Amino acid sequence: MKNIFQINGIEFGGDTLPIIAGPCVIESRDHVLYMAEKIKKITDENNLPFIFKSSFDKGNRTSHSSFRGPGIDKGLRILADVKQSFNILITTDIHSESQANTVGEIVDIIQIPAFLCRQSDIINAAVKTCKTINVKKGQFMAPWDVSNIIEKVAEANGDKLLLTERGSSFGYNSLVSDMTSIPIMQDFGVPVIFDATHSVQRPGGLGKTTGGAREFIPTLAKAAVAAGCNGVFMEVHDDPNNAKSDAASQWPLEKLDHLLKSLNRVKQAVL
Repeated sequence: MKNIFQINGIEFGGDTLPIIAGPCVIESRDHVLYMAEKIKKITDENNLPFIFKSSFDKGNRTSHSSFRGPGIDKGLRILADVKQSFNILITTDIHSESQANTVGEIVDIIQIPAFLCRQSDIINAAVKTCKTINVKKGQFMAPWDVSNIIEKVAEANGDKLLLTERGSSFGYNSLVSDMTSIPIMQDFGVPVIFDATHSVQRPGGLGKTTGGAREFIPTLAKAAVAAGCNGVFMEVHDDPNNAKSDAASQWPLEKLDHLLKSLNRVKQAVL
């Protein structure tokens, strides 16, 4: 790992294990504030750096009738409240280049969704905000092909880039996680985050919604930490079965402490 950097005191690429977590989509202001407070308490107790994530708009939905979120204006006001209330780092995703500057005024890390990881204009717009960029490797992309993403960011004069592994397409309605992708991408000198919840999705597997195998989240997360990932991303919800997005693949809040303790033990074992 060559590129070690900090964002407001949180180190990426070193020996720490930042946790990027939060509900998939902003369901309400009260819910987001509640989740941020609870997750921060748990991560603090486990001595793990925490970055809060939730989406103001889920543009990539299986059905046109799926809940998408409050939209950019209301969503960013809510995320700003979270940031101010708990003094924590914030990340969210963008779906067009026109959103980059507005989102960059609020968040600390701009996330590029997996389906958009090859969209040059979106990447360039995100880099121009001078914020850290987290690009999720598409399910269709080989780990060595992220070199093209890295070159695009470098060409736009970006110097703080995270890459996220979130599984690869495996036939229809299924994903598989190849842990060798973590060191392969790290060899390009970029910190690699493992997305433990999207990796258990079964895209479109329920017809009009995406399915998932939540029970395998701990297995994949522990395997990724053992493989040397530089952080773990997970969507967390206090009532995942009734979540308005990704209900089948969000991790229950009540089980988060136990999982983070396991990840800490794995991390210490491989240091």
